[in-house]
Amino acid sequence: MAVVSVLRKACAVNPLKMSQPIGGALAFMGLDNCMPVLHGSQGCTAFGLVLFVRHFREAIPLQTTAMNEVTTIMGGIDNIEQAILNIVKRAKPAIIGICSTGLTETKGDDVDGYLKLIRKKHPELDTLPIVYVSTPDYKDAFQDGWANAVTRIVQQLVEPAPKKIQNQVNILAGSHLSPGDIDEIREIVEDFGLSPIVLPDLSGSLDGHVPEDFSPTTLGGTKVDAVRSMGQSVVTLVLGEHMLSAAVEIGIKAEVPYTVFDRLLGLEANDRFIAFLSEVSGKPVPLKYRRQRSQLVDAMLDGHFFFGGKKIAIGAEPDLLWAISSLLAEMGCEIAVAVTTTLSPMLEKIPAKEVLVGDLEDMEMRAKGCDLLITHSHGRQMAERLAIPFLRMGLPIFDRLGAGHKLGVGYRGTRDLIFEIGNLFLANAHEAGPDTWAPLQEGGSGNGAQAAAH
Repeated sequence: MAVVSVLRKACAVNPLKMSQPIGGALAFMGLDNCMPVLHGSQGCTAFGLVLFVRHFREAIPLQTTAMNEVTTIMGGIDNIEQAILNIVKRAKPAIIGICSTGLTETKGDDVDGYLKLIRKKHPELDTLPIVYVSTPDYKDAFQDGWANAVTRIVQQLVEPAPKKIQNQVNILAGSHLSPGDIDEIREIVEDFGLSPIVLPDLSGSLDGHVPEDFSPTTLGGTKVDAVRSMGQSVVTLVLGEHMLSAAVEIGIKAEVPYTVFDRLLGLEANDRFIAFLSEVSGKPVPLKYRRQRSQLVDAMLDGHFFFGGKKIAIGAEPDLLWAISSLLAEMGCEIAVAVTTTLSPMLEKIPAKEVLVGDLEDMEMRAKGCDLLITHSHGRQMAERLAIPFLRMGLPIFDRLGAGHKLGVGYRGTRDLIFEIGNLFLANAHEAGPDTWAPLQEGGSGNGAQAAAH
């Protein structure tokens, strides 16, 4: 069991974490025809907009209430009202999602009260869902904002339904899943004859496709009517511990049971997921997944020579940190450094002696002598200074293409990640010279493995 330490510093140096409003806004982008809004200054929204554009390399719908010094002091009801009316007139969204920021949270704006007054004044807004979520950026982190937004969405939209649709299942997708991951999960679930409702569904809105027509709102994702019908599902699949609160809300409103899958990375984790789908659907496991499992086992056999004993430094959001550290520990690596952004029940389970809630400076100070660094693109300078191989993982990834399609779930995603990390170890071993291969020459099968690798 890891010891969780929260480091208290005067400032963050090379920050690892992103704020709650960014997480909440991205969750809203997983809804179809949605316009996310940050209730704060224009600068807050501009920062988030640039971050998402650099990561996904797509047009990002994100609006602001454009608070200034005067409106911040006097209250933001007029700004929210004008923002909503302008968005409805120009974009005609199916839903508007509003995230607070540190500015308006510090002022103490009663946005729920504002929305009641605005709706009373403008009855034409009666049929338009407007979801407000409190996401102060001076506390918690990205995955907290995502989780809070999804929880508010299901609180306001999911409808009670005593009658269930036999093959319909809910999938609450965590913030650590890419659009490519969600596509893979949907395919797996559908191969069992089940009909999934994914929330939020970034694979529809931010999967990097070229639309036929321009739209100022999101270009796909979960439809509002689909969210309302989640109460008719027979079960909710919770992908990531931080999505548990949303599953609980669906259970309270519509009596839908849930099962938590804290990761879909690794052999045992995917075995459990596949077995659960077979049980829910009443169907045998398709042959393609038996084949994929066999390929993963073979990849683990091929790679374990090069993973064993390697020291890894990881900086990531809690659920992503849990997933990748668990896989590497299963492959024989030592998690020498584990740094995260916010507190979570998963942190004590991390296979490391200590987990730090800190920044990339803390990670760099402890990562000397490690064999691999894993974090998002802001860790690239650290990797250069320490001369350690670097794997980009998480968000943002702005110095590589294809971040939205990166696959890290299922048998296939686990297999490919093992190959990717193993190849980094192999490349570094060749660059370092023959002494790096000494551990392989000591065991009975080492020489054979070395010859096969060459």
